Amino acid sequence: MPAIAKRLNFDKGKRRLLHSWLSIIPVLIILLAIRAYPIVVAFKMSFTNWDGLFQQNFIGFSNYIHLFKNINFWIALRNSLVLLINVPIQLILGIIIAVLLYERVCGWKFFRAVFYVPQVISAIIIGYLFKVFFGLSGPFNLILSKIGLGLFSREWFADPATALGVIVVCLVWFNLGWQTILFLGGMASISPSVLEAAEIDGANFWQRTFKVVLPMLTNVLEYSIVLSCVWTFTQLFPFIYSMTKGGPGYDTSTLDYLIYDKAFVYGNRLGEACAIAVILLVVIGIMTVIEIKFLNKSNDWGE
Repeated sequence: MPAIAKRLNFDKGKRRLLHSWLSIIPVLIILLAIRAYPIVVAFKMSFTNWDGLFQQNFIGFSNYIHLFKNINFWIALRNSLVLLINVPIQLILGIIIAVLLYERVCGWKFFRAVFYVPQVISAIIIGYLFKVFFGLSGPFNLILSKIGLGLFSREWFADPATALGVIVVCLVWFNLGWQTILFLGGMASISPSVLEAAEIDGANFWQRTFKVVLPMLTNVLEYSIVLSCVWTFTQLFPFIYSMTKGGPGYDTSTLDYLIYDKAFVYGNRLGEACAIAVILLVVIGIMTVIEIKFLNKSNDWGE
């Protein structure tokens, strides 16, 4: 009888596993159709000179060779890497704000809602708002004039250095609410008894934060770093399009904006645009693997 019972339980487990897979398979098929198929098609098109209208002609690695010889491609790659500076800034600010909200400072409910507001506004609208705010006759230059710093007023988007600086500020402001909510969620999973024990042991606010709370947010921090870096490489288009359109010249263009530029603005070079997309995918893949390995090593050292 025990053997029969075990057999029945085993068969029941197999049936449950089978039912689970059968319920997941349709979703996997849809995901493959939505995600994998476009990647395969883009990879194939990157070896052609297709302009979106006429027959595709196989040209080998010509698109890639042309890109590597094109200074605008390297400018876009450099800018994409430079704009990663927004990631540590938003992480640090997100953690600080999350800790303050977690400690329920005065008005914490109001500030929690305010910091999340940018996340519910379209990215392209936020880009246009920043373009107006930092325009030559915009509120920012007006504020500088009012406080006696009119000497520093300028057309912020005319200089690539200041334009990239404004874009970084915009990205940090846009993502700060998401980072704050993410870390607040991580803090909510910390057992109150752990913090109470630390407080009983005489730990002050800073000691509780740095020696108890932050070490327990390691997994959340890893997730945030990887996702924020991938987001920076793939979601800059609406901000660049609305604020600078890659200008002056190509000095503020990024890889995702360059894809749009090649495909729809200058010459319908869809093959070249697909080559940039493939390169972007490879860069993101390499960067993600390096980040995960580095974070895993950091955890090992910490242990």
